[in-house]
Amino acid sequence: WAGAEPTTSEFTVIMHGPKLKTIEGIVMAADSARSFSPLEKFGQNFLEKLIGIEVPHKLLERVTFVDTPGIIENRKQQERGYPFNDVCQWFIDRADLIFVVFDPTKLDVGLELEMLFRQLKGRESQIRIILNKADSLATQELMRVYGALFWSLAPLINVTEPPRVYVSSFWPHEYHPDTHKDLFLKEEISLLEDLNQVIENRMENKIAFIRQHAIRVRIHALLVDRYLQTYKDKMTFFSDGELVFRDIVEDPDKFFIFKSILAKTNVSKFDLPNREAYKDFFGINPITSFKLLSQQCSYMGGCFLEKIEKAITRELPDLLGSIGLGKKPNVLSCDITGCGETPKNRYRKP
Repeated sequence: WAGAEPTTSEFTVIMHGPKLKTIEGIVMAADSARSFSPLEKFGQNFLEKLIGIEVPHKLLERVTFVDTPGIIENRKQQERGYPFNDVCQWFIDRADLIFVVFDPTKLDVGLELEMLFRQLKGRESQIRIILNKADSLATQELMRVYGALFWSLAPLINVTEPPRVYVSSFWPHEYHPDTHKDLFLKEEISLLEDLNQVIENRMENKIAFIRQHAIRVRIHALLVDRYLQTYKDKMTFFSDGELVFRDIVEDPDKFFIFKSILAKTNVSKFDLPNREAYKDFFGINPITSFKLLSQQCSYMGGCFLEKIEKAITRELPDLLGSIGLGKKPNVLSCDITGCGETPKNRYRKP
């Protein structure tokens, strides 16, 4: 949720179980049968803000939902008592789909939301925007809010194709009278179909994301190697190593650091990381702590870079192809996920 005031104060994990049951965060983290034990590193204050809810619903057999606390844009309220962004990153790294939900009366875009979207960089294809409580606005006002939402998010999501925006009111009550009921109902159905498609394609998406990450690792390794090689080339017996490298990291273009990567490989210039990021990176990781890629080869184990190249160009695409061969295209298994077969409102009580 994003808005001026937080809507929830806990991280709520909604998962499948034989009966309706609430589980405390400290129990979830201590249970080795679950996958939440790494969350203990965020401290007891966070575990007190973590809660699990088991629900006997068919859809939850294949998907788990995590409801995060509302974004706080009132800076006086930003002391949460635990590393909020680090916790969000932990869940982001494990998510197949990310819903960012907005209240139409609270479209504040502040520091915390900006930080969240920076954390989502590279995962734009997984982002879905939800404009909730749409039936609380008149048509003209809803159009204004919809436009304002895109205007506010444009600087935060720098991609060619913007995320899908779902406009409806997601709660188990009838829509407000004199609103676009048919539109809202179709939007709810589209969202569920979208979710179902992601569930069906989960394995393919995981493999594609691993390959995307491998490409970024490869680019990073090539850049660090180029920084190190340049440093070694510029060093003499009388050189001050710190001054030499500072000159390189302050102006890498003078030494053709990034251009050399583009010239020697099939790397796209759009995939290159920010030059400024390497000032921080080498500020924490001294250049002398690295070895050249050419030195990271062994007779039995091969070369580090060759292994990444092989995974990117052959192994991961082959794995992706083998999974695709076993699937029927364009078949939505709603009988498995419980999304239903007829266009009815699955949120409404009978």
